[in-house]
Amino acid sequence: MSRPGRFTGRAIMVTGSTGMAASAARALADEGAHVFVVSRTAEHAASLAGEIRTAGGRADHAVAELGSEGAVDAAFDSLRSAANRLDGLFHVAGISGRRFGDGLVHEATLAGWESVMAANATSTFLVCRAAVRQMLAQEPDGFGRRGAIVTMSSVLARRPAPRHFGTHAYAASKGAIEALTRAMAAAYAPHGIRVNAVAPSLVATPMSERAQSDPAVLHDVASKQPLAGGPIEADAVSPTVLHLLSDDAAMVTGQVVDVDAGWGLSER
Repeated sequence: MSRPGRFTGRAIMVTGSTGMAASAARALADEGAHVFVVSRTAEHAASLAGEIRTAGGRADHAVAELGSEGAVDAAFDSLRSAANRLDGLFHVAGISGRRFGDGLVHEATLAGWESVMAANATSTFLVCRAAVRQMLAQEPDGFGRRGAIVTMSSVLARRPAPRHFGTHAYAASKGAIEALTRAMAAAYAPHGIRVNAVAPSLVATPMSERAQSDPAVLHDVASKQPLAGGPIEADAVSPTVLHLLSDDAAMVTGQVVDVDAGWGLSER
């Protein structure tokens, strides 16, 4: 059930409809946000939005392939019809490209590289571009704020783990997202738009099912992520995301926040 909270009266777009996206969307709605879910999977997007409404929250959805410029523009047209403004964006949608040909650089295919970069880096560019354009067109609030954006990186952008996670296009795409996040933060801070990123380690989501089913990976992750003792639950990432989207983080921009259960401190 939604309740008055940090996001009451605010429209927040969440791209993706499972895992960390779904968790954040539920949490945002619970704090009063009008959530706009965008996903390429119609069934998941409709189900998540319906679940939020059934629980007493506000939610709409759109279906879009976020690597497509036209599809992103159409999704934002739908947002404007539903909410007429955008106060926050959590861009989660992306892929792990192993099945498309990603891997160690000497083994990866060009098709794998291009698929991952399109789904991760290009989609971030297109969605953030549309979000910034919308925010710039809005009147700022009484404090000069127009909106907040949170992008999705990964610990693998800066802390590789080649034994189990040797997907170089994926790591490169997340590094590109971090660079774009900092560049946008610098450019748009004078306009009242904040841009930050979260960088999780292994989270228990549908995208990480391969890793979660591999005993060797789970053995190593238990020590690399000592705060979790294994994969992090998606709901453990959402509080950081909501903090960054909220006025609690009004003076925070251009940051990449690791949510890694200790991964970055591990010697393994």
